[in-house]
Amino acid sequence: QVQLVESGGGLVQAGGSLRLSCAASGRTFSTYVMGWFRQVPGKERDAVANINRSGSGTVYADSVKGRFTISRDNAKNTVYLQMNSLKPEDTAVYYCAAGSSLVTMRAGYGIDYWGKGTLVTVSS
Repeated sequence: QVQLVESGGGLVQAGGSLRLSCAASGRTFSTYVMGWFRQVPGKERDAVANINRSGSGTVYADSVKGRFTISRDNAKNTVYLQMNSLKPEDTAVYYCAAGSSLVTMRAGYGIDYWGKGTLVTVSS
């Protein structure tokens, strides 16, 4: 069993930055592909960024390419999402996820574990 706990959300003005963190319990963190997803009320949960087990491979949604960076520290059992040049349309609840494949996680399935989410609000 893996528990994921997100932190770092909050209120920021457009153009600002935030860094989200997701701390994972257990000794198997490095065996999971990790990802960040986001959801706005009334809409589906969408993949934002995913990272492979070693951290050498990443995949981003087109809407965040060039602005967001996903990274991981396997020694600290933590995955990060650095968000720069934030826009009001980035406002959402951001969820951390663990799975087994970059391809399936990017498509929104094959998720083994979810965090409870952290709210990011970007004001205009």
